[in-house]
Amino acid sequence: MKNYTITVNGNVYDVSVEEKGGSSSAGTPAASPAPKAAPKKAAPAGGAGSIQITAGAAGKVFKCAANVGASVKKGDPVVILEVMKMETPVVAPQDGVVKSIDVTEGSTVEAGALLATMDEA
Repeated sequence: MKNYTITVNGNVYDVSVEEKGGSSSAGTPAASPAPKAAPKKAAPAGGAGSIQITAGAAGKVFKCAANVGASVKKGDPVVILEVMKMETPVVAPQDGVVKSIDVTEGSTVEAGALLATMDEA
């Protein structure tokens, strides 16, 4: 039996793999190789603004707090995520105008996912 530590999407798993019977198959892996990771998808083309607002952590989109065309000040919430059962606002990094909202309420997002775009005011 061989023990491995595997990390998948930031989650750590300890896995034990049993080697097949006592055959003399030295050099043959005991388990099939792990599947290759899928290539990362490009950000949605819907982003119209030059400033990207991204998710700091994986979660569920709880609410879109700003609408396209809205003027926002630095620190104003644009999207609110539910992260670990807590509402977490994702705020505007500077003053500007929201150009696109690239998520929908109820959708799940990964850390770093594009949530919205904006341009300077």
